[in-house]
Amino acid sequence: MSSPAVLSGRAALVQELGIETVTETLPAKKQPAELLPGECLVKLEYTGVCHSDLHFMLGDFRQPKFPHVGGHEGVGHVVAIGEHTAQTAFKVGDRVGVKWVMDTCMQCELCLSGTEQYCEKRRLAGFTDWGTFGEYVVAFVNHLVVIPENVPSPAAAPILCAGVTVYSALKNSRSNVGDWVTITGAGGGLGHLAVQYAVAMGLRVIAIDTGEDKKKVCLELGAEKWIDFKESKDMIQDVRAAADGVGPHLALVATGTHGPYIQASLYLRPTGKLLCVGLPAGPLNGLHLTPIAVRGVQLLGSALGSRKEVAEALALVARGKVKPHYQVVPHEQLNTVLEDMHNGKIVGRVVLQY
Repeated sequence: MSSPAVLSGRAALVQELGIETVTETLPAKKQPAELLPGECLVKLEYTGVCHSDLHFMLGDFRQPKFPHVGGHEGVGHVVAIGEHTAQTAFKVGDRVGVKWVMDTCMQCELCLSGTEQYCEKRRLAGFTDWGTFGEYVVAFVNHLVVIPENVPSPAAAPILCAGVTVYSALKNSRSNVGDWVTITGAGGGLGHLAVQYAVAMGLRVIAIDTGEDKKKVCLELGAEKWIDFKESKDMIQDVRAAADGVGPHLALVATGTHGPYIQASLYLRPTGKLLCVGLPAGPLNGLHLTPIAVRGVQLLGSALGSRKEVAEALALVARGKVKPHYQVVPHEQLNTVLEDMHNGKIVGRVVLQY
């Protein structure tokens, strides 16, 4: 009897620090017969490109182990499930999503309380494990995502990280309908989704970004006001003026730079909340604690989202309340996409197709 054919696919390898990958055809990290109970093999069709991938490649978070495959917003079909896997709702052929949190212990306090994205034993696609910039990815059935039938695969991909990240941050901010929220980086991958989730929650959005293309997108998506940070002569006063003259109730920073955090800490109204979502490299210099303390400003860190929140975020897409603004490009153009992302040229999200 002949042995089964080896499953191989394209993978964008990171071999050294920098904005460059090398595409090679490689065997899947594990072949079907090698999968352990609870593991599965997914053949991807689409994957989003996230700014966190760029941070990782540049070594902003920690030194990567080379060679490595990044990516964590994959959508494809299950092609194999590990023998003796028990109690899974998935089967071979199912269309699924592979998100950043690939697996957790499922037993700790965080996992049991519905905040498993903070589990200390979590495994992360594109970080601890090879990710979705490879055509085949080894995933875990406990953390696969069901894609609603009426949501196209390329539209689902950005929700698996960008979408659920901003959705979870806004949901857990405990804001009130009618509150003002600023979204910095509103025309980007996270920001344009944050605008829509905020509107769906009844919040009033002040979009902050730069460029006519991003302005057009943000206003079309429901932002009530627009501030171009490159044209503003006084961001603090401009934002306060846009929000009843006293500042917004909430500020969501969706960029990976320091300046917007410092500005938000100063323009928020008393008892306002600063949602720390974007991930700048290095410590934040220039943040003064005294005005934060005397005005009761709250700093709320938020990363990713739970499995339940992924389902909720996708449900809003399925209902037409949120429409990812994306462009689909061939997988081979990843390096160009990363360079454009690094230079702030991308409006919305880019999704790679295999």
